[in-house]
Amino acid sequence: MDRIRIRGGVPLKGVIHIGGAKNAALPLMAACLLTDQTLTLANLPHLADIATMTHLLAELGVKVSMNGAALNGGPAGRVCNFTAADISGTTAPYELVRKMRASVLVLGPLLARYGHARVSLPGGCAIGTRPIDLHLKALARLGAEIELKEGYITASAPDGLKGAHVVFPMVTVGGTENLLMAASLAEGETVLSNAAREPEVADLARCLVAMGADIEGIGADTIRIRGVERLHGAEHTVVGDRIETGTYAVAAALTGGDLELIGGRLDLIEAVANTMVQAGAEIAATEGGLRVSRTNGALKGVDIMTEPFPGFPTDMQAQLMVLMAVADGASMITETIFENRFMHVPELCRMGANINVHGASAIVRGVGALCGAQVMATDLRASVSLVLAGLAAEGETVVNRVYHLDRGYERLEEKMSACGAKIERIKG
Repeated sequence: MDRIRIRGGVPLKGVIHIGGAKNAALPLMAACLLTDQTLTLANLPHLADIATMTHLLAELGVKVSMNGAALNGGPAGRVCNFTAADISGTTAPYELVRKMRASVLVLGPLLARYGHARVSLPGGCAIGTRPIDLHLKALARLGAEIELKEGYITASAPDGLKGAHVVFPMVTVGGTENLLMAASLAEGETVLSNAAREPEVADLARCLVAMGADIEGIGADTIRIRGVERLHGAEHTVVGDRIETGTYAVAAALTGGDLELIGGRLDLIEAVANTMVQAGAEIAATEGGLRVSRTNGALKGVDIMTEPFPGFPTDMQAQLMVLMAVADGASMITETIFENRFMHVPELCRMGANINVHGASAIVRGVGALCGAQVMATDLRASVSLVLAGLAAEGETVVNRVYHLDRGYERLEEKMSACGAKIERIKG
């Protein structure tokens, strides 16, 4: 099993290119099931989760091809063609779905186009309750008949899906995405209230519109979809990864470095940027992205509460905790999105951090410096927080079980190494 070794204490300086957002790419890939024509997606990141979704689509009979060129001078990254003209089945098997929760995103498209779907209950990072029932209850509002049996979701709509008013009891990104896709081919009008506003949801909606969907309210918490008879192929470039942007921004501030993040967008990380500026970082938009540095003074503790977009993202909570761990003073980090998302705390404490968890909040008291140690990754964002801690620590840090990291960060050690970090992957 691969490990990552870091020797800390080196400021990161240079340029890092931000890849396409994994959390946008996965639902976009699932959207290919809505049409028999080709959907071309550019700026797809090279990640384990993307490979898993590709395998799942291929299992369903989707033809996948790559041509490697950017669209219209867009960002570098794979360009893939997905054609679901003649799929071979509507069952997403446990062997693939268990690896990644986003696999459940094929449910809405399969149900809308074919009238039936059988999808294994999903896997992915073990970070508490992520209720799939929000998806299922919403699809039932459109007329789907749903049964849970032997670890599978079996859904059918023998008379087709019908538009309805769906009110999500809590914000759900995946649920909003599943309903956007399903409602695009439903009969009549669907209104989604308390819909997720995340940029990745908006990116999916824009792609669906390019495919012929009739959607109003993109980026708002109320979305109106008027179903159409069929969708067609389209070309779409995946939005840049705001979590990757935020992660490297933290790396720059944490190490007292200076990074330009090409393809990063300040408007997509506003809550993170505001928090980091309060903590002592310097962040400014550039022609190609944004620049992050910390050249003056020590970091200061700042309180953080995770919220749905445009609030502070839960996927940046672990990274900011590392920043607060070496800041002057105390800070409180409150997690409101997922349960059990402080699994990185014991590992950070092994490196000398002073963090106490009380229910959904963590009290972080800044220490002068962290110390290198052997640590164990428990999930995707926890794993990158340990890498960040290693960059700031004195001595050597070895992060084990980095397969979590490979699910969400493309060539992280190469990008950091090119900016001066002493970091390497040890093949295991």
